[in-house]
Amino acid sequence: MLSTLRNAWRIPDIRKRIIFTILMLLVIRLGSSIPVPYMDKVAIRQIFEAGQAGVLEFLDLMAGGTFSNFSIFALNIYPYITASIIIQLLTIAIPRLEEIAKEGEEGRKKMAQWTKYGAVVLAIIQAIGTTFGFFNRALIAQGALQTAIVIISLTAGTTFLMWIGDLITDRGIGNGISLIIFVGIISRLPSQFIKSIELVRVGALSLIKLILFGIVALLIIAIVIAIQEGERKIPVQYAKRVVGRKMYGGQSSHIPLKVSMAGVIPVIFSTSLLAFPQTIALFFKGEPSAWITKYLTVQGSVGIWVYSILNVLLIIFFTYFYTAVQFNTVEYAKNLQQYGGFIPGIRPGRPTSEYLNKVISRITFVGAVSLALIASLPIILSHVFRMNVNFGGTAIIIVVGVALETVKQIESQMLMRHYKGFLK
Repeated sequence: MLSTLRNAWRIPDIRKRIIFTILMLLVIRLGSSIPVPYMDKVAIRQIFEAGQAGVLEFLDLMAGGTFSNFSIFALNIYPYITASIIIQLLTIAIPRLEEIAKEGEEGRKKMAQWTKYGAVVLAIIQAIGTTFGFFNRALIAQGALQTAIVIISLTAGTTFLMWIGDLITDRGIGNGISLIIFVGIISRLPSQFIKSIELVRVGALSLIKLILFGIVALLIIAIVIAIQEGERKIPVQYAKRVVGRKMYGGQSSHIPLKVSMAGVIPVIFSTSLLAFPQTIALFFKGEPSAWITKYLTVQGSVGIWVYSILNVLLIIFFTYFYTAVQFNTVEYAKNLQQYGGFIPGIRPGRPTSEYLNKVISRITFVGAVSLALIASLPIILSHVFRMNVNFGGTAIIIVVGVALETVKQIESQMLMRHYKGFLK
C-alpha cells in the first residue's frame, strides 16, 4: 500500500491531481467556517439547544457541520442532488428529454446544465424557507437588501460547491460531488465519536453497547466492500472474421456485471429525499411539528420505523433505476452482435438482451436489498440501544463507497502507467 502511494506520488500527473483534490477539499472546509451575514450566531446556538437536537443533528451531519454555524455552505450540495433526481425521473416520463439524454456528449451537457439550473432554483427556495422558517428569530437583517444578501449567500454557497465538484471531477481524483459529501460526513464523525466516549465516561451510555455498535460498524464496512467489489462474469465468445488479409476475433472474453453498479448513488438519493420531512418539521411549531417528528423522522417512536421502511424501498428503487440508466441491455446486446460477439448457449440479439436483463435483475436485487438493510440496521440498533447515532449505516456506506471509487480511479491511473495498484 505504502509502495503504491509512493509510486503514485512520483508520477507528476497523478501527484497534481491528488494535490488539486486536497486543496479543493481544504477550500470547502475553510468555506464551511464563513458565516452568513446578518444572522445572530447566539440565537442559532440557542435554537440548536432548544429541544429539537435530534432533528437538527441529523441535518447538521448531512450538511457536514455547516448547518449548526449557518455558514455559506449550510445548504451543502443537496439541492443539486435533489435536482438530479427530478431531472432523471423526468427523463423517463418525458420522451423528448429521453431523446436528448441519448444524444451523446452534447445531450449529457444539456442535461447537466438543466440540472444545475434546477439546483439553483431549489437552493433559493430552500434558502428562503430556512431563513424565514426555523431560523427566523436569528435573522437580524434590516431591509430588503440585507435579507437578499442572506438568501444570495446561501444560494451562492451551493453554486460554488457545484463548481468545485465539477473541477474535482475534471482535474482531480474521484467524483467531485461524492467527495464533497464524503468530507462533510468525515468531518462530523470525530465529534460523534468523542460525544459517545463522553457519554460512556459519565455513565449515560454502556461501554458494552458502544463496543457492540463498533463491531456492527466494522461488519458493515466489510459487507459494503464485498458488495462494491462483487461481480458476475458473463462469458463472451467472438467469432472469427476476415478483413482484407487479416483475421480478427476468435478470442474469449467476459462481461463483468457488478452486484452494485449504482454504487453509493441510491443511498445518497434516498437520504436527500428522506431529509425533506425533517426539514419541514423545523418550519412549524406546536402540533404540526410534533406530528412530523413523531411519524416521519428517525427521532419519533413511530417515525424511526416509517423512515427505515421508506429508506429500504427508496434505496431498492434507485438502485434498479440507476442501474437501468447505466447499463442498457438492449443497446449492449446490439453492440455485442455488431462486433461478432455472443454468449455461449444464447442466441445474439433479443435473446441476449433478455438473458442479460434477467441476470442483472437478480444480482441487482441482492445488491439493493443488502445496501438497504445495511443503511437501516444501525438506525434501528441505535434506537434499541438508546444511542444517539444519526443515519450511521448510510454514512458508513457513503464513506466506504466513495473511498473505494477514489481508490479505483488511482488504481486505473497506476495501471495505465504499468504500476502495481492497490487491488491485488
